[in-house]
Amino acid sequence: MIRVTQLCKRFVSGRGRRARSVTAVAGVDFTAADGAITALLGPNGAGKTTTLRIAAGLVEADSGGVEVDGIEVARSPRAALARMGVLSDARGLYPRLTARENIVYYGRLQGMSAEAAGERARALAQLLEMVPLLDRRTEGFSQGERMKTALARALVHDPPNIVLDEPTNGLDVLATRSLREALLRLRGQGAGDASAKCIVFSTHIMQEVQRLADRVVLVAHGRTLAEGSVAELCALAGESDFEEAFVKLAFTPDERAAGGSGVSP
Repeated sequence: MIRVTQLCKRFVSGRGRRARSVTAVAGVDFTAADGAITALLGPNGAGKTTTLRIAAGLVEADSGGVEVDGIEVARSPRAALARMGVLSDARGLYPRLTARENIVYYGRLQGMSAEAAGERARALAQLLEMVPLLDRRTEGFSQGERMKTALARALVHDPPNIVLDEPTNGLDVLATRSLREALLRLRGQGAGDASAKCIVFSTHIMQEVQRLADRVVLVAHGRTLAEGSVAELCALAGESDFEEAFVKLAFTPDERAAGGSGVSP
């Protein structure tokens, strides 16, 4: 379980007289349950990536906090990260290593033996349908192949919580479908399934949310505006179409009149 509580973060942009404070997150609050896929949905610049970077221990919050299975990330980052698999927007694969070597190397960094990491790499290759890729150098991989390898690397230590920042960026239709199927398998059959994962992913794409998310957290202007299932958010907005519900809930009337920004159907 991942719990985000009243998260706030500001950055300073520019230098000297041109320096100004920019609020990236101004009150994001949600709980992602085990055995469920939780989507952070919002326009570009809503604060989704900053929220997930704080959860992953990459950025320090100004106030509020994140707990992973009851462990505070700010106080015990190593213990919290040991229970997380993080796929950021920067894939960071070593191009001269094979997919297998990338996965095993990361497993070794997580304290696994070479034998255990190798066995886990084989199991993940089956799960993610990437067996033919294992012994190829990642240099020259397609976006979809890189995504699968990076996801396997993030999962090598079998973490109960998975965090993905806009994972389908740059993927074609088949690669997107493959990722979606993998995430549904990882989610398991719900909270009662001992192997089920808590999965959190950020996106601005409606279709991804409708096909994947058990719960949706609507974020805009750095704040949580609403949360619930797709059906519950539609009911809250009084709309039958999810895209219409999202626009109504996430944007002010002036923003809607101006055409909004950063939202993909």
